[in-house]
Amino acid sequence: MVFPVPSPEELAEQLAKVDGSKVRIEGNTVTLLDGVTVDLGAIAKGYTSQRIMEVYRENDVTSGIVSLGGHVQTLGRKPDGSLWRVALEDPRNPEDYFGILDVENKAVITSGGYQRNFTENGKLYHHIIDPRTGYPAENGFISVTIVSEDGTLADALSTALFIMGPEKAEAFWKEHKDLFDAVMMTDDGKILMTKGLRDMYTPKTADPMVLWT
Repeated sequence: MVFPVPSPEELAEQLAKVDGSKVRIEGNTVTLLDGVTVDLGAIAKGYTSQRIMEVYRENDVTSGIVSLGGHVQTLGRKPDGSLWRVALEDPRNPEDYFGILDVENKAVITSGGYQRNFTENGKLYHHIIDPRTGYPAENGFISVTIVSEDGTLADALSTALFIMGPEKAEAFWKEHKDLFDAVMMTDDGKILMTKGLRDMYTPKTADPMVLWT
């Protein structure tokens, strides 16, 4: 099913409902006020992979991996003792990859607008919406991969940093660098990477790289 791009008036009506204060949580009860709805798509796969890791540990599994389509999470190392190798899909050519991360006990979760999208009147629309505008985010990134021990956090942050764009994303990482690392591709093909991944990353392409320290 194809949905038409909403009019500015329709977007304005919906944007008026974007307000976290209208979501009340008390214990296990969630109350939504003033017609607000909640879409958990930005964290659902990350939460799922995190729970799978917990189930593994509860059952004394020491080596495992789960892949949920752009969302990979690992437990320990491979049975042979080597690190898990996770390829980073190239948003310019989704049949290929631009680099590999060697990880253990990490979630590697990517957000990008290159798979779920459509074109209307010559303009591409993807599924990652900037809550400030109501339109797909166009802030400088085409791919954001988060690496963290927490799959739910990684899933949430991959979307959030994609919307922030490079400058705000870098400032956010510097405030929270103990929680996650990241590999990002800008819309001009530059790779931005946090210093914690420098020794874990093997490039395939010759894209220019900037290391955040």
